[in-house]
Amino acid sequence: MGRAAVALKPGSVALATGLLMCIVSASAVAQERRALSLHPDNGHYFLFRGKPTVLVASGEHYGALLNLDFDYKPYFRELESKGLNLTRTFSGVYREVPGSFNIQNNTLAPKPDKYVCPWGGSDQPGTRQGGNKYDLAKWNEAYFARLKDFVAEAGKRGVVVELVLFCTFYEDVLWDICPLNAKNNVNNVGHVKREEAHTLKEKALVDAQTALVRKVVAELKDFDNVYYEVCNEPYFAGVADDWQRLIARTVVEAEKDFPAERKHLVARNIANGSTKIDNPDPNVSVFNFHYCHPPDAVGQNYHLNRVISYDETGFRGQGDTVYRVHAWEFLLAGGGAFDHLDYSFTPDAEDGSAPVKPPTPGGGGATYRSQLQQLKKFMDGMEFVKMKPDREVVRSAPKGVTVRALSEPGRQYGLYLSRVVAEKGSDGKETGKHSDPTPGQPVKLALKLRPGNYRAEWVDTRTGQQTAFVLSGGDVEVISPNFTEDLALRFNLSDR
Repeated sequence: MGRAAVALKPGSVALATGLLMCIVSASAVAQERRALSLHPDNGHYFLFRGKPTVLVASGEHYGALLNLDFDYKPYFRELESKGLNLTRTFSGVYREVPGSFNIQNNTLAPKPDKYVCPWGGSDQPGTRQGGNKYDLAKWNEAYFARLKDFVAEAGKRGVVVELVLFCTFYEDVLWDICPLNAKNNVNNVGHVKREEAHTLKEKALVDAQTALVRKVVAELKDFDNVYYEVCNEPYFAGVADDWQRLIARTVVEAEKDFPAERKHLVARNIANGSTKIDNPDPNVSVFNFHYCHPPDAVGQNYHLNRVISYDETGFRGQGDTVYRVHAWEFLLAGGGAFDHLDYSFTPDAEDGSAPVKPPTPGGGGATYRSQLQQLKKFMDGMEFVKMKPDREVVRSAPKGVTVRALSEPGRQYGLYLSRVVAEKGSDGKETGKHSDPTPGQPVKLALKLRPGNYRAEWVDTRTGQQTAFVLSGGDVEVISPNFTEDLALRFNLSDR
């Protein structure tokens, strides 16, 4: 496996020595900018490069960094072309094998000789996938060169990197191939079961994990477009709360001497679905939820004044509608980030042009990314930092129509109407189902507004096409254009 540590895909990234100048240049630019932070006026949103920011993504399956067969430059170009500004990537501690979760051409399942990880190799054979064992006392400089180039290339395109430090081990085979497993390293580290790999049980293992955290944090000090997630889906397979708190604290302590503008946010993955956070870690600024529909987690935790993120969806079949509805409802409920798993990005199609079909469990593609672009534009068309969820503006809506609203009362409003609810089918998966008996027809909303005249526009969530009109304040009724699945409405006080 030592040769895997230095193998580089032709054309995907320059050799480590050739990267030095561009990394130095990128770092110089980054030093002029404050790292991604919570917005000082509204901690439910981000501040990035001087602008209020929501993060919206339809990205690859987290293997872009650790898989040398994946050329991330066309990937970032595609995200930029759709106005998307987030990618989620795994650090390289965890990886999958072909066939994991039925995902075809899985970026997170590299070929054994195309896997790059943080640790260097040794001269001792015997890893579970063949090749030489890892030496946890030796850093793989080619990995860290790729890591910094990855973040730099994302930054050039305005893309924020959520770097996921660790991931739960869902199956024995995934722990069996991990460099931290004693079977795969020369350091006699990792004599635990997979359910114990993210606990404080083995000090030597914890020391290796925290050493990696400190190394990564030091390497990425000067980049403004990165934040760290402690562990992906820790609610499976025994990940301990005290271990997660230690990792978050390690990030913060590793940055204690950094200038304030260089300190990075820490995220923690809370649950699938929704739950109230009763004892939040003070070192955590972003709370991540997966498969969070309906978006109850936002309301349950809004009082924390931190970003609530819908950090993964993509196991609901190949159609776009259910994912579009999830995205719009979450952000219009007050969420600050949305991340969709897009399986059209593969090592053979880094531009997102691969067809997606069963048995791969989710969807993706250029059409869906364009739809998310309309959501991002809609949010950016409002001063959302001044807004909060509003349950009072809509006095009534037809049965079968769900309405989410953000507002700065009397000033600006954003509403999202959906005729589609995510319901569970017989297989337990959610499917987009029409609940309104009159799809394709207009709907009537009764609104309660403060006095004034408002410039209003209906927005097609698929295309962004707008229909403008004037709206008066008070108790008013508005009738929508014809629509089948979902529609957005935005209006602002005209005499501001």
